[in-house]
Amino acid sequence: MQTPGFNANRIFSNEKKRTIAENMLERYTGSLRSAFQKQILLTNFDHYIAEFRKLTNCKKATRGSAMTAIHSPKHGVSLVNFNIGAPTCALIIELLATIEPKAVLLLGMCGGLHRSLKVGDFILPMAAIRGEGVTSHFMPPEVPSLPTFKVQKYVSEILVGKGIEYRTGVVHTTDYRFWEFSPGFKEILYSQRVLGIEMETAALFTAGFASKVANGALLLVSDLPLQEGGIKTKASAKKVFQEYTDLHLEIGIRAMSGIAEKGEKIRHYQW
Repeated sequence: MQTPGFNANRIFSNEKKRTIAENMLERYTGSLRSAFQKQILLTNFDHYIAEFRKLTNCKKATRGSAMTAIHSPKHGVSLVNFNIGAPTCALIIELLATIEPKAVLLLGMCGGLHRSLKVGDFILPMAAIRGEGVTSHFMPPEVPSLPTFKVQKYVSEILVGKGIEYRTGVVHTTDYRFWEFSPGFKEILYSQRVLGIEMETAALFTAGFASKVANGALLLVSDLPLQEGGIKTKASAKKVFQEYTDLHLEIGIRAMSGIAEKGEKIRHYQW
């Protein structure tokens, strides 16, 4: 029996959909399709756009009707700020699928849930719990939300090479923003034993799989919401940007540039 909300036809080619998506990518980002590199970084923050421009010495970013994009042909990498949430993350993956990228990497932030984590730590998620609503439109509920192994492998190699410790495991993707004030929801998180919580990773993994886009994520722990006084504030968010995001972005650029230079196949499955 087909799962409600799941349309099996969406994973196959649809020329009308492709034409609309190509037009939407340019309209939403303000960039021509030809400007996009084959290696794509995703972010939720304009700060990353500004820092990317400094690190790569590339041209000014473009702003479309909904998102911001910047491109570095020298590094073979584009960066898109798609803003926030699982629906927009799934949307940008479907739009980027029209340029057939070699790899997409989310540089996201998450709340660290395990007691051993601290602000500034990195999580390389091996899976995401589909606690949001959008992934049900792409895959049945029994299908796990997983990244492309080789993308995560490239990121792991860079972290190890730089001597940076990181955690692997499962994160919970939710569309419930004020979950911190729901005792029942927090009990669910404890029972799942997840490392972190955020709002996009499951959408990235599942929409990427459905759209045949190789993808991965490197999450930065930006707050510790289960600890007393650990919920992110305006002041603490500013400190995270100042102290950790340049390194986060540097790792992402190196990973995507490395994939561009090595030229080996990334997708590990056959259709």
